[in-house]
Amino acid sequence: MLVATWNVNSIRSRIDHVKEWLVTNKVDILCLQETKTEDKFFPVEIFSNLGYEVSISGQKSYNGVAIISRFPINDIKIGFNQVIDNYKDLTLLSEQKRIISAEINNIRIINVYVPNGSSINSDKFIYKQKWIECLQIYLRQINSYNTPICLLGDFNIAPEDRDIHTPSNYIDSIMASSKERKLLKDALGGQLEDVFRIFEPGGKNWSWWDYRHSAWERNKGWRIDHIYLTEDILSSANSCWIDKEPRSREKPSDHAPVVVDISWPPAEDENAEDENEFFF
Repeated sequence: MLVATWNVNSIRSRIDHVKEWLVTNKVDILCLQETKTEDKFFPVEIFSNLGYEVSISGQKSYNGVAIISRFPINDIKIGFNQVIDNYKDLTLLSEQKRIISAEINNIRIINVYVPNGSSINSDKFIYKQKWIECLQIYLRQINSYNTPICLLGDFNIAPEDRDIHTPSNYIDSIMASSKERKLLKDALGGQLEDVFRIFEPGGKNWSWWDYRHSAWERNKGWRIDHIYLTEDILSSANSCWIDKEPRSREKPSDHAPVVVDISWPPAEDENAEDENEFFF
């Protein structure tokens, strides 16, 4: 089973890229960020014609998240407030469309678009901090469901220096600060593992290249798009990679898709199902 995350920087502008990529790569579940469109304008029919179900949470011109799946999408949770009952900033943090989750093929898929934060000393950074603290509470609650979790999306944080092209230039800058890294680590709570680093421990693995400063041409990127798995599904992961090809196209998103290949359900579950069918 192939599960992917991709910040498309406007689904309506990149729909041809996304459609072609899905057809070529046979991805089973695709989580999109920065869809930048209201739900009524999301191109659901295009995905339906390809055999996918769609669950969306969008807004005009900004943010927006979506889950595209070959499997049935169940128990959809949009925003923080459908999981968390009481949190002081819940209303404020739920206004921007940045998180959606669902149970798909017995896995809780959580798709996030973490705020950028603008700069360390800005009000937007305070919002980012509150958002990630709320995510920590959200993940703790979801973890109590006792279902395997796949958390993925655009986190707007490089977890380590090896995730930035020239880390010495960005010491305690936005997306690279020790404060953001700690916030992310605390949110993951030791329960979720960065699956890309299981298979690709080396440097120069980027998922985002700024449109400015010829970042793509000079290969000066960041790894800010991540996939995290809980232990009960991590052992079923076969590989994880960043597909740079879509970033090389004309008028691309500034992000590239990240994909994980998971053998799911585990073989023992498949055998159990076969034995039950034989018995009955």
